[in-house]
Amino acid sequence: MKRITPFLWFDSQAEEAMNFYLSIFKNSKVGKISRYGEAGPQPKGSVMSVTFELDGQEFMALNAGPHFKFTEAISFFVNCESQEEVDHYWDRLSEDGTKSRCGWLKDKFGLSWQVIPSALGKMLGDKDPEKSKRVMMAMLQMDKIDVNKLQQAYDGN
Repeated sequence: MKRITPFLWFDSQAEEAMNFYLSIFKNSKVGKISRYGEAGPQPKGSVMSVTFELDGQEFMALNAGPHFKFTEAISFFVNCESQEEVDHYWDRLSEDGTKSRCGWLKDKFGLSWQVIPSALGKMLGDKDPEKSKRVMMAMLQMDKIDVNKLQQAYDGN
């Protein structure tokens, strides 16, 4: 296990969430599934925790009841190299979830994600302040990020 691993608290959907994420990210795998025993507090045999890996990043998830919910204060950033990747991750992660502005979404479990093309950071970091301003203004009008529209704004079209 790596030194720092994101740990996710679910009411009772840790295994379902793990399987959902595994179906979306390549190079992913199940780690360990632990079950509650006689001591509870959940029913004996139900999933207590799962470990899994998404494209090289380790995660742990716990089924511990409805005490805590996810907020936008924490999100997972998905760096995409192409519009095809943006489309894939945006479409899959937002299934039965909530789409928001500027590449942000909440999945069906309430976990926040940012699906962002690497080109956006390069354009926003351009030395020409007019170019970066046009890109920022274009991005602020988007839900799912559109690389072609960003490029048009960058080019002044």
